[in-house]
Amino acid sequence: MDGNEFSLERAEKSLIKKFHKQLFRKFTKAVATYDLIQPNDKIAVCISGGKDSMLMAKLFQELEKHHKFPFELTFLVMNPGYSVENSKKIEENAKLLNVPITVFETDIFENVLNVEKSPCYLCARMRRGHLYANAQKLGCNKIALGHHFDDVIETVLMGMLYGGQVQTMMPKVKSANFEGMELIRPMYLIREEDVKAWRDYNGLEFLQCACKFTDSSRMQSEGKRRKVKELIRDLSKDDPEIEQNIFKSVENVNLSTVIAYKDKSGRKINFLDEY
Repeated sequence: MDGNEFSLERAEKSLIKKFHKQLFRKFTKAVATYDLIQPNDKIAVCISGGKDSMLMAKLFQELEKHHKFPFELTFLVMNPGYSVENSKKIEENAKLLNVPITVFETDIFENVLNVEKSPCYLCARMRRGHLYANAQKLGCNKIALGHHFDDVIETVLMGMLYGGQVQTMMPKVKSANFEGMELIRPMYLIREEDVKAWRDYNGLEFLQCACKFTDSSRMQSEGKRRKVKELIRDLSKDDPEIEQNIFKSVENVNLSTVIAYKDKSGRKINFLDEY
């Protein structure tokens, strides 16, 4: 941060000045494009302690100042079993950034500690369920997660390369298990490099990964995502449109040119059915 001490005023101002185009404008564009917020929504802004969710909290605070209709925010932190040091780091950053967090405890890490098959998937499912449940208890009708543009395009390629399927990370999803609840991703159009630039400009340090596990399944999952990230980066060196093309590919699906697809009920439709 140019050798200066952290300044909350500088950090907040940078969202609408220095990083307005990269961050705040893309945040509001996603909100408008995907119709993420309606009047009188009460949104649980879910904070993991990483750079993405902490920036999302600040962008929501800025949006609240300028938006044309009222909505409420609750800044929700779930502790799945963090170390004391990591929990303290989250609380210190929240205080530093003037984000009034509500913390609730769970024993998710402990519950999945001895799970051999897909512990990361189970952990993610359990975390999502706890977030929905606690947000609902607080009177919220939506939870907001800090996934960004890079997460989206990496997910598209990971599904194809490692899952044998074409799917994307949706900008909003209705909960199947919590009636009236919805998940939104307002960072959907923001690039990860711009999140890092804002963090570094303000001299901030956030949690990298607070997961307790170093088992082979987690390492394998991280390895796959890292390979996909590197693949995208390498391809983009020769063609800067690669990233946008991956993003747009799931908006331009021509069902008449695919062998089969699943309808909303999950039923598989084969091209031979109507050939």
